[in-house]
Amino acid sequence: VAQAERWLDPSLIRATVRAADSSGFARVDTWSPGDIRTPAARDVPRAPAASSVDPTIARLCDRPGTYDEAEVVRLFAARGPDYHAVCAAADALRRAVSGDRVTYVVNRNINYTNICYFRCRFCAFSKGRLSDGLRGKPYDLALEEVVRRAAEAWQRGATEVCMQGGIHPDYTGDTYVALVRAVKASLPDMHVHAFSPLEIQQGAETSGRTVPEFLSLLREAGLGTLPGTAAEILDDDVRAVLCPDKIDTQGWLTVMRHAHRLGLNTTATIMFGHLETPNSWARHLLRVRELQRETGGFTEFVPLPFVHMAAPVYMQGHARKGPTFREATLMHAVARLALHPEIVNIQASWVKMGPEGVAACLDAGVNDLGGTLMNESISRAAGTEHGQEMPPERMERIIADAGREPRQRTTLYGEVPACRSARSYAAAPLAPTVQTPPTRRVA
Repeated sequence: VAQAERWLDPSLIRATVRAADSSGFARVDTWSPGDIRTPAARDVPRAPAASSVDPTIARLCDRPGTYDEAEVVRLFAARGPDYHAVCAAADALRRAVSGDRVTYVVNRNINYTNICYFRCRFCAFSKGRLSDGLRGKPYDLALEEVVRRAAEAWQRGATEVCMQGGIHPDYTGDTYVALVRAVKASLPDMHVHAFSPLEIQQGAETSGRTVPEFLSLLREAGLGTLPGTAAEILDDDVRAVLCPDKIDTQGWLTVMRHAHRLGLNTTATIMFGHLETPNSWARHLLRVRELQRETGGFTEFVPLPFVHMAAPVYMQGHARKGPTFREATLMHAVARLALHPEIVNIQASWVKMGPEGVAACLDAGVNDLGGTLMNESISRAAGTEHGQEMPPERMERIIADAGREPRQRTTLYGEVPACRSARSYAAAPLAPTVQTPPTRRVA
Protein backbone atom coordinates (compact mmCIF):
# COMPACT_ATOMS: atom_id res chain seq x y z
CA VAL A 1 0.00 0.00 0.00
CA ALA A 2 2.89 2.36 0.72
CA GLN A 3 3.93 1.85 -2.94
CA ALA A 4 0.42 1.63 -4.34
CA GLU A 5 1.29 2.79 -7.85
CA ARG A 6 3.81 -0.03 -8.14
CA TRP A 7 1.77 -2.87 -6.67
CA LEU A 8 -1.91 -2.09 -7.20
CA ASP A 9 -4.16 -1.98 -10.20
CA PRO A 10 -4.89 1.68 -11.04
CA SER A 11 -8.60 1.15 -10.36
CA LEU A 12 -7.81 0.28 -6.73
CA ILE A 13 -5.35 3.01 -5.84
CA ARG A 14 -7.74 5.84 -4.91
CA ALA A 15 -9.83 3.79 -2.49
CA THR A 16 -6.82 2.01 -1.00
CA VAL A 17 -4.81 5.17 -0.35
CA ARG A 18 -7.82 6.84 1.26
CA ALA A 19 -8.27 3.85 3.56
CA ALA A 20 -4.61 3.76 4.64
CA ASP A 21 -2.49 5.41 7.29
CA SER A 22 1.08 6.66 6.77
CA SER A 23 2.57 3.18 7.16
CA GLY A 24 0.20 1.48 4.72
CA PHE A 25 -1.96 -0.11 7.39
CA ALA A 26 -5.74 0.31 7.45
CA ARG A 27 -7.10 3.40 9.15
CA VAL A 28 -9.00 2.32 12.24
CA ASP A 29 -10.85 5.53 13.03
CA THR A 30 -13.14 7.94 11.22
CA TRP A 31 -11.45 11.11 12.51
CA SER A 32 -9.55 13.44 10.17
CA PRO A 33 -8.01 16.89 10.78
CA GLY A 34 -10.62 19.61 10.51
CA ASP A 35 -13.44 17.12 11.12
CA ILE A 36 -15.73 17.69 14.10
CA ARG A 37 -16.07 13.96 14.80
CA THR A 38 -14.79 12.82 18.18
CA PRO A 39 -11.47 10.94 18.19
CA ALA A 40 -11.50 7.31 19.31
CA ALA A 41 -11.02 6.87 23.07
CA ARG A 42 -8.20 4.37 22.53
CA ASP A 43 -6.09 7.11 20.87
CA VAL A 44 -6.44 9.67 23.68
CA PRO A 45 -3.12 9.55 25.58
CA ARG A 46 -3.17 7.68 28.88
CA ALA A 47 -0.65 6.07 31.21
CA PRO A 48 0.52 2.65 29.93
CA ALA A 49 1.48 -0.34 32.03
CA ALA A 50 5.28 -0.35 32.05
CA SER A 51 5.44 -4.11 31.59
CA SER A 52 3.58 -3.88 28.26
CA VAL A 53 5.96 -1.36 26.62
CA ASP A 54 8.55 -2.52 24.09
CA PRO A 55 12.02 -2.20 25.68
CA THR A 56 13.33 -0.33 22.63
CA ILE A 57 10.61 2.31 23.00
CA ALA A 58 11.28 2.56 26.72
CA ARG A 59 14.99 3.16 26.11
CA LEU A 60 14.30 5.81 23.46
CA CYS A 61 11.90 7.62 25.77
CA ASP A 62 14.68 7.85 28.35
CA ARG A 63 17.10 9.75 26.08
CA PRO A 64 15.30 12.60 24.30
CA GLY A 65 17.22 14.81 21.89
CA THR A 66 19.73 12.15 20.86
CA TYR A 67 17.94 10.30 18.06
CA ASP A 68 19.08 9.46 14.55
CA GLU A 69 16.62 9.07 11.68
CA ALA A 70 15.92 5.37 12.24
CA GLU A 71 15.16 5.98 15.92
CA VAL A 72 12.72 8.79 15.15
CA VAL A 73 10.99 6.49 12.65
CA ARG A 74 10.77 3.82 15.36
CA LEU A 75 9.03 6.28 17.69
CA PHE A 76 6.55 7.13 14.96
CA ALA A 77 5.73 3.43 14.60
CA ALA A 78 4.53 3.22 18.21
CA ARG A 79 1.06 1.74 18.65
CA GLY A 80 -1.00 0.56 21.60
CA PRO A 81 0.98 0.66 24.87
CA ASP A 82 4.08 1.91 23.02
CA TYR A 83 2.11 4.90 21.69
CA HIS A 84 0.87 5.76 25.16
CA ALA A 85 4.41 5.42 26.52
CA VAL A 86 5.77 7.91 23.96
CA CYS A 87 2.99 10.39 24.78
CA ALA A 88 3.62 9.96 28.52
CA ALA A 89 7.36 10.53 28.08
CA ALA A 90 6.70 13.69 26.05
CA ASP A 91 4.24 14.90 28.69
CA ALA A 92 6.77 14.33 31.47
CA LEU A 93 9.41 16.22 29.49
CA ARG A 94 6.97 19.07 28.86
CA ARG A 95 6.29 19.28 32.58
CA ALA A 96 10.00 19.40 33.37
CA VAL A 97 10.68 22.12 30.76
CA SER A 98 7.54 24.27 30.87
CA GLY A 99 5.66 23.31 34.00
CA ASP A 100 1.86 23.37 33.82
CA ARG A 101 1.55 26.78 32.14
CA VAL A 102 -0.07 26.64 28.69
CA THR A 103 0.27 29.76 26.58
CA TYR A 104 -1.56 31.35 23.67
CA VAL A 105 -1.42 34.66 21.80
CA VAL A 106 -4.29 36.99 20.95
CA ASN A 107 -3.77 37.71 17.27
CA ARG A 108 -5.45 38.15 13.92
CA ASN A 109 -4.75 36.36 10.68
CA ILE A 110 -4.76 38.59 7.62
CA ASN A 111 -4.48 36.65 4.37
CA TYR A 112 -4.06 39.61 2.03
CA THR A 113 -4.63 37.73 -1.25
CA ASN A 114 -5.69 34.29 -2.38
CA ILE A 115 -4.30 34.84 -5.89
CA CYS A 116 -1.24 32.72 -6.48
CA TYR A 117 0.78 31.59 -9.48
CA PHE A 118 2.22 28.56 -7.70
CA ARG A 119 0.41 25.26 -8.09
CA CYS A 120 0.82 23.43 -4.80
CA ARG A 121 -1.27 20.28 -5.02
CA PHE A 122 -2.39 20.40 -1.39
CA CYS A 123 -3.75 23.96 -1.49
CA ALA A 124 -7.47 24.72 -1.78
CA PHE A 125 -6.97 28.38 -0.83
CA SER A 126 -5.14 29.81 -3.82
CA LYS A 127 -6.94 31.03 -6.94
CA GLY A 128 -5.93 32.11 -10.40
CA ARG A 129 -6.38 35.81 -11.11
CA LEU A 130 -9.74 35.33 -12.85
CA SER A 131 -10.84 31.97 -11.45
CA ASP A 132 -13.74 31.54 -9.06
CA GLY A 133 -12.29 28.17 -8.00
CA LEU A 134 -13.53 26.49 -4.85
CA ARG A 135 -14.84 28.23 -1.74
CA GLY A 136 -14.87 31.85 -2.81
CA LYS A 137 -13.72 34.29 -5.45
CA PRO A 138 -10.22 35.70 -5.98
CA TYR A 139 -9.43 38.76 -3.88
CA ASP A 140 -6.53 41.13 -3.24
CA LEU A 141 -6.93 43.27 -0.13
CA ALA A 142 -6.42 47.00 -0.37
CA LEU A 143 -3.94 48.39 2.15
CA GLU A 144 -6.80 50.27 3.81
CA GLU A 145 -8.61 46.99 4.54
CA VAL A 146 -5.43 45.39 5.89
CA VAL A 147 -4.92 48.34 8.25
CA ARG A 148 -8.61 48.36 9.24
CA ARG A 149 -8.43 44.68 10.23
CA ALA A 150 -5.24 45.24 12.18
CA ALA A 151 -6.72 48.23 14.02
CA GLU A 152 -9.86 46.27 14.86
CA ALA A 153 -7.70 43.46 16.22
CA TRP A 154 -5.79 45.97 18.39
CA GLN A 155 -9.08 47.21 19.82
CA ARG A 156 -9.94 43.61 20.68
CA GLY A 157 -6.72 43.08 22.63
CA ALA A 158 -4.49 41.56 19.96
CA THR A 159 -0.73 41.95 20.28
CA GLU A 160 0.07 40.38 16.89
CA VAL A 161 -1.09 40.34 13.30
CA CYS A 162 -0.03 37.37 11.21
CA MET A 163 0.08 38.28 7.52
CA GLN A 164 0.48 35.71 4.75
CA GLY A 165 -1.04 35.18 1.35
CA GLY A 166 -0.74 33.70 -2.08
CA ILE A 167 2.13 34.68 -4.35
CA HIS A 168 0.32 37.24 -6.49
CA PRO A 169 1.94 37.61 -9.93
CA ASP A 170 1.96 41.39 -9.57
CA TYR A 171 3.56 41.42 -6.11
CA THR A 172 7.15 42.52 -5.70
CA GLY A 173 9.34 43.00 -2.67
CA ASP A 174 7.99 46.55 -2.45
CA THR A 175 4.48 45.14 -1.91
CA TYR A 176 5.55 43.24 1.20
CA VAL A 177 7.43 46.25 2.57
CA ALA A 178 4.35 48.42 2.00
CA LEU A 179 2.16 45.97 3.94
CA VAL A 180 4.44 46.11 6.97
CA ARG A 181 4.87 49.87 6.84
CA ALA A 182 1.13 50.46 6.57
CA VAL A 183 0.37 48.43 9.70
CA LYS A 184 3.25 49.87 11.73
CA ALA A 185 2.42 53.45 10.72
CA SER A 186 -1.08 53.02 12.13
CA LEU A 187 -0.22 50.69 15.03
CA PRO A 188 3.42 51.11 16.06
CA ASP A 189 3.08 48.73 19.02
CA MET A 190 1.50 45.88 17.05
CA HIS A 191 3.85 42.96 16.42
CA VAL A 192 3.96 42.01 12.74
CA HIS A 193 4.49 38.28 12.23
CA ALA A 194 4.54 37.88 8.47
CA PHE A 195 5.77 36.26 5.25
CA SER A 196 6.79 32.66 4.75
CA PRO A 197 10.23 31.81 3.30
CA LEU A 198 8.53 31.47 -0.09
CA GLU A 199 7.29 35.07 0.11
CA ILE A 200 10.72 36.20 1.29
CA GLN A 201 12.43 34.47 -1.62
CA GLN A 202 9.96 35.89 -4.14
CA GLY A 203 10.20 39.37 -2.60
CA ALA A 204 13.98 39.32 -2.77
CA GLU A 205 14.03 38.15 -6.38
CA THR A 206 11.48 40.71 -7.58
CA SER A 207 13.22 43.59 -5.82
CA GLY A 208 16.69 42.73 -7.12
CA ARG A 209 18.04 42.10 -3.63
CA THR A 210 19.66 39.20 -1.85
CA VAL A 211 17.60 37.43 0.80
CA PRO A 212 19.59 39.03 3.67
CA GLU A 213 19.20 42.48 2.09
CA PHE A 214 15.46 42.02 1.68
CA LEU A 215 15.04 40.69 5.22
CA SER A 216 16.96 43.68 6.54
CA LEU A 217 14.66 46.03 4.62
CA LEU A 218 11.59 44.32 6.09
CA ARG A 219 13.04 44.48 9.59
CA GLU A 220 13.68 48.21 9.18
CA ALA A 221 10.06 48.60 8.03
CA GLY A 222 8.86 46.95 11.26
CA LEU A 223 8.71 43.20 10.62
CA GLY A 224 9.01 41.40 13.95
CA THR A 225 9.10 37.67 13.20
CA LEU A 226 8.47 35.20 10.37
CA PRO A 227 6.06 32.23 10.32
CA GLY A 228 7.65 28.91 9.45
CA THR A 229 5.10 27.98 6.83
CA ALA A 230 5.91 26.83 3.26
CA ALA A 231 7.98 24.10 4.92
CA GLU A 232 5.34 21.40 4.26
CA ILE A 233 7.71 18.40 4.34
CA LEU A 234 11.45 19.09 4.26
CA ASP A 235 12.05 16.11 1.97
CA ASP A 236 12.57 16.97 -1.69
CA ASP A 237 11.36 13.58 -2.96
CA VAL A 238 7.93 14.41 -1.53
CA ARG A 239 8.07 18.07 -2.53
CA ALA A 240 8.75 17.07 -6.15
CA VAL A 241 5.21 15.64 -6.22
CA LEU A 242 3.40 17.82 -3.69
CA CYS A 243 4.70 21.29 -4.59
CA PRO A 244 7.21 20.94 -7.45
CA ASP A 245 7.51 24.65 -8.29
CA LYS A 246 7.86 25.81 -4.70
CA ILE A 247 10.93 26.65 -2.65
CA ASP A 248 12.93 23.47 -1.95
CA THR A 249 14.24 22.13 1.34
CA GLN A 250 17.59 23.93 1.23
CA GLY A 251 15.88 27.12 0.08
CA TRP A 252 13.55 27.07 3.09
CA LEU A 253 16.38 26.34 5.51
CA THR A 254 18.57 29.04 3.93
CA VAL A 255 15.94 31.77 4.32
CA MET A 256 15.43 30.76 7.94
CA ARG A 257 19.18 30.74 8.58
CA HIS A 258 19.50 34.27 7.18
CA ALA A 259 16.52 35.47 9.25
CA HIS A 260 17.93 34.03 12.45
CA ARG A 261 21.37 35.54 11.82
CA LEU A 262 19.72 38.96 11.39
CA GLY A 263 17.94 38.59 14.73
CA LEU A 264 14.52 37.73 13.28
CA ASN A 265 12.99 34.80 15.14
CA THR A 266 10.73 32.38 13.29
CA THR A 267 8.47 29.45 13.94
CA ALA A 268 8.95 26.03 12.35
CA THR A 269 6.12 23.90 10.96
CA ILE A 270 5.45 20.54 9.36
CA MET A 271 2.42 19.64 7.22
CA PHE A 272 1.86 15.89 7.36
CA GLY A 273 -0.65 13.20 6.49
CA HIS A 274 -0.82 13.39 2.67
CA LEU A 275 1.76 11.59 0.45
CA GLU A 276 4.72 11.18 2.76
CA THR A 277 5.85 8.46 5.20
CA PRO A 278 7.32 8.54 8.72
CA ASN A 279 10.79 8.53 7.16
CA SER A 280 10.00 11.98 5.75
CA TRP A 281 8.74 13.12 9.15
CA ALA A 282 12.01 12.03 10.75
CA ARG A 283 14.13 13.85 8.15
CA HIS A 284 12.07 16.99 8.65
CA LEU A 285 12.46 16.98 12.44
CA LEU A 286 16.18 16.35 12.29
CA ARG A 287 16.74 19.13 9.74
CA VAL A 288 14.87 21.57 11.98
CA ARG A 289 16.87 20.36 14.98
CA GLU A 290 20.15 20.81 13.12
CA LEU A 291 19.36 24.40 12.13
CA GLN A 292 18.17 25.23 15.63
CA ARG A 293 21.45 23.97 17.06
CA GLU A 294 23.23 26.30 14.65
CA THR A 295 21.13 29.46 15.10
CA GLY A 296 18.71 29.12 18.03
CA GLY A 297 16.17 31.17 16.09
CA PHE A 298 13.04 28.99 16.19
CA THR A 299 10.57 30.00 18.90
CA GLU A 300 8.27 26.98 18.54
CA PHE A 301 7.48 23.91 16.48
CA VAL A 302 3.98 23.64 15.03
CA PRO A 303 2.64 20.37 13.58
CA LEU A 304 -0.03 21.10 10.95
CA PRO A 305 -2.07 17.99 10.10
CA PHE A 306 -3.16 17.92 6.45
CA VAL A 307 -6.82 18.92 5.97
CA HIS A 308 -7.90 16.83 3.02
CA MET A 309 -11.53 17.56 2.13
CA ALA A 310 -11.06 20.09 -0.69
CA ALA A 311 -7.34 19.64 -1.33
CA PRO A 312 -6.68 18.95 -5.03
CA VAL A 313 -4.20 16.12 -4.36
CA TYR A 314 -6.85 14.32 -2.30
CA MET A 315 -9.66 14.97 -4.76
CA GLN A 316 -7.46 13.53 -7.52
CA GLY A 317 -7.11 10.33 -5.48
CA HIS A 318 -3.41 10.55 -4.60
CA ALA A 319 -3.44 11.57 -0.93
CA ARG A 320 -4.60 10.13 2.37
CA LYS A 321 -7.34 11.67 4.55
CA GLY A 322 -4.75 13.44 6.64
CA PRO A 323 -3.06 11.70 9.56
CA THR A 324 -5.01 9.43 11.87
CA PHE A 325 -5.63 10.77 15.36
CA ARG A 326 -2.87 8.51 16.69
CA GLU A 327 -0.43 9.89 14.10
CA ALA A 328 -1.45 13.50 14.72
CA THR A 329 -1.04 13.25 18.48
CA LEU A 330 2.17 11.26 18.11
CA MET A 331 3.70 13.98 15.91
CA HIS A 332 3.46 16.43 18.82
CA ALA A 333 4.90 13.90 21.25
CA VAL A 334 7.80 12.83 19.04
CA ALA A 335 8.57 16.47 18.23
CA ARG A 336 8.83 17.22 21.94
CA LEU A 337 11.26 14.32 22.42
CA ALA A 338 13.30 14.71 19.22
CA LEU A 339 13.74 18.50 19.39
CA HIS A 340 14.70 18.62 23.07
CA PRO A 341 16.33 20.75 24.38
CA GLU A 342 16.74 23.00 21.34
CA ILE A 343 13.04 23.88 20.90
CA VAL A 344 11.10 24.23 24.14
CA ASN A 345 7.67 25.21 22.79
CA ILE A 346 5.48 22.66 20.99
CA GLN A 347 2.23 24.10 19.66
CA ALA A 348 -1.04 22.40 18.73
CA SER A 349 -3.34 23.90 16.09
CA TRP A 350 -6.96 24.08 17.22
CA VAL A 351 -7.96 24.83 13.62
CA LYS A 352 -6.66 21.42 12.54
CA MET A 353 -7.06 19.33 15.70
CA GLY A 354 -10.25 20.80 17.14
CA PRO A 355 -10.89 21.41 20.85
CA GLU A 356 -10.81 17.73 21.83
CA GLY A 357 -7.71 17.17 19.75
CA VAL A 358 -5.70 19.96 21.33
CA ALA A 359 -6.84 18.82 24.77
CA ALA A 360 -5.38 15.39 23.99
CA CYS A 361 -2.16 16.98 22.72
CA LEU A 362 -1.79 18.75 26.07
CA ASP A 363 -1.12 15.24 27.44
CA ALA A 364 1.42 14.54 24.68
CA GLY A 365 4.06 17.24 25.09
CA VAL A 366 2.23 20.41 24.02
CA ASN A 367 2.59 23.64 26.00
CA ASP A 368 1.12 26.21 23.57
CA LEU A 369 -2.18 26.50 21.68
CA GLY A 370 -1.20 29.13 19.14
CA GLY A 371 -3.37 32.13 18.38
CA THR A 372 -6.99 33.17 18.68
CA LEU A 373 -6.78 34.08 14.94
CA MET A 374 -10.09 36.01 14.55
CA ASN A 375 -10.00 35.07 10.85
CA GLU A 376 -8.86 31.77 9.33
CA SER A 377 -9.00 31.29 5.58
CA ILE A 378 -6.50 28.66 4.47
CA SER A 379 -7.64 25.63 6.50
CA ARG A 380 -11.26 26.68 6.07
CA ALA A 381 -10.82 26.61 2.30
CA ALA A 382 -9.51 23.05 2.62
CA GLY A 383 -12.57 22.00 4.59
CA THR A 384 -11.97 22.40 8.32
CA GLU A 385 -15.11 22.75 10.43
CA HIS A 386 -13.52 24.27 13.53
CA GLY A 387 -14.30 27.92 12.84
CA GLN A 388 -12.33 31.12 12.46
CA GLU A 389 -11.78 32.27 16.04
CA MET A 390 -11.01 30.73 19.42
CA PRO A 391 -11.75 33.57 21.87
CA PRO A 392 -9.60 33.82 25.00
CA GLU A 393 -12.47 32.67 27.21
CA ARG A 394 -12.84 29.39 25.29
CA MET A 395 -9.08 28.92 24.92
CA GLU A 396 -8.63 29.24 28.66
CA ARG A 397 -11.54 26.89 29.40
CA ILE A 398 -9.91 24.14 27.29
CA ILE A 399 -6.61 24.68 29.11
CA ALA A 400 -8.18 24.78 32.58
CA ASP A 401 -10.29 21.68 31.90
CA ALA A 402 -7.01 19.88 31.11
CA GLY A 403 -5.72 20.82 34.57
CA ARG A 404 -3.27 23.42 33.29
CA GLU A 405 -2.71 27.12 33.90
CA PRO A 406 -3.67 29.36 30.94
CA ARG A 407 -1.50 32.37 30.21
CA GLN A 408 -1.60 34.91 27.40
CA ARG A 409 1.79 35.56 25.79
CA THR A 410 3.36 37.82 23.22
CA THR A 411 4.72 36.46 19.94
CA LEU A 412 8.14 36.02 21.57
CA TYR A 413 6.68 34.40 24.72
CA GLY A 414 6.87 37.52 26.86
CA GLU A 415 4.31 38.77 29.35
CA VAL A 416 1.28 40.64 27.98
CA PRO A 417 0.55 44.03 29.59
CA ALA A 418 -2.55 43.84 31.77
CA CYS A 419 -4.28 46.57 29.77
CA ARG A 420 -3.89 44.59 26.54
CA SER A 421 -5.05 41.35 28.12
CA ALA A 422 -8.13 43.00 29.65
CA ARG A 423 -9.26 44.20 26.21
CA SER A 424 -9.23 40.66 24.83
CA TYR A 425 -12.02 39.33 27.03
CA ALA A 426 -15.66 39.78 25.99
CA ALA A 427 -14.47 41.53 22.84
CA ALA A 428 -16.98 43.10 20.49
CA PRO A 429 -18.01 41.06 17.42
CA LEU A 430 -15.87 41.54 14.34
CA ALA A 431 -17.17 43.86 11.63
CA PRO A 432 -17.79 42.19 8.26
CA THR A 433 -14.60 41.77 6.26
CA VAL A 434 -14.23 43.29 2.81
CA GLN A 435 -12.58 41.01 0.26
CA THR A 436 -11.27 43.63 -2.14
CA PRO A 437 -11.61 42.31 -5.72
CA PRO A 438 -8.47 41.82 -7.79
CA THR A 439 -6.90 44.83 -9.49
CA ARG A 440 -3.72 45.22 -11.45
CA ARG A 441 -0.95 46.19 -9.03
CA VAL A 442 1.96 48.37 -9.92
CA ALA A 443 4.03 47.62 -6.77
